[in-house]
Amino acid sequence: MRKSARYSALAAAGLLALSSLTACANDAASTTSSGSAGKGDGKGTKVKIMVGGLDKVIYMPAMLTQRLGYFDAEGLDVELLTEPAGVQAETALVAGQVQGTVGFYDHTLDLQTKGKAVESVVQFSHAPGEVEVVSAQAAGDITSPKDFKGKRLGITSLGSSTDFLTKYLAVKNGVKVSEFSPVAVGAGATFISALQQGSIDGGMTTDPTVATILDKKAGKVLVDMRTPEGSQKALGGPYPSSSLYMQTDWVNGHKETVQKLVNAFVKTLKWMSTHSAADIAAKMPADYAQGDKALYTESIKSTLPMFTDDGVMPENGPETVEKVLKAFNTNIQNADVDLSKTYTTEFVEAAK
Repeated sequence: MRKSARYSALAAAGLLALSSLTACANDAASTTSSGSAGKGDGKGTKVKIMVGGLDKVIYMPAMLTQRLGYFDAEGLDVELLTEPAGVQAETALVAGQVQGTVGFYDHTLDLQTKGKAVESVVQFSHAPGEVEVVSAQAAGDITSPKDFKGKRLGITSLGSSTDFLTKYLAVKNGVKVSEFSPVAVGAGATFISALQQGSIDGGMTTDPTVATILDKKAGKVLVDMRTPEGSQKALGGPYPSSSLYMQTDWVNGHKETVQKLVNAFVKTLKWMSTHSAADIAAKMPADYAQGDKALYTESIKSTLPMFTDDGVMPENGPETVEKVLKAFNTNIQNADVDLSKTYTTEFVEAAK
């Protein structure tokens, strides 16, 4: 049943090179569940999923599901791949390179206006998990999004959900999208470096990058959307973000496999809801902590409130996302988006 829902030239070249290296390394950096593949629906249970940053806490259910053995328990052979930005993960899905993407639900609306039928099959979150930070140098000049005018604001990449949300915060607070400069700086070390070097005045990112910025005293939090309350205050409602979304045709042709995937993810969400941040951190790859397990655990604790415990699309969530996108996205403004085709509750209802 479906329900309505500057960088300088040198720095820029460096980012381009990093992006190219990331793309080339995807296969080597991918991670595969170790269990044997089941027969499934006769069309194969080998599944490739592209994640918009495997080490980002907002997408933690992907790796955690594998580490808990839940893919294996469902008879799935899941290969997790990573791209530094959600929009690149989206591109991999549309190109048919992968069967699923762990990324922001808002891409399903944007893709529908471009003639692509894509739907969320399990919703990990009811808040963005994103934080708008300002650099220590610019903190006196930027005290709210009203001060974005003339500023350089970091995002993961153009067309990403960080781009979408930054534009919404600007427009909502009286700043036109043409009055500030979005700068693609990725996440993690590249974002932090840009902030410290003054290449950006602030920007939108997630944990563990946020926790590292605060620990280094490189910046401060301006807008915190890691909780439902933060989402309500900044965006006017629940904002379903991280999810597993797939091409609708593939979903309809592989329902048994999709059900197994959703079963595994729902088990993980329930497990997360009954375990501490320390328990979760202990299950994740050691290198995700970057040498500071306590800080990594704290970043998980700060972000945990964004997650659902059942994978269900939050009530009025799709409508909030549409409202946010319509504030600045001309494609959405001029389109009649059918929200009921951007997600399905069929599989999470069965998983319960």
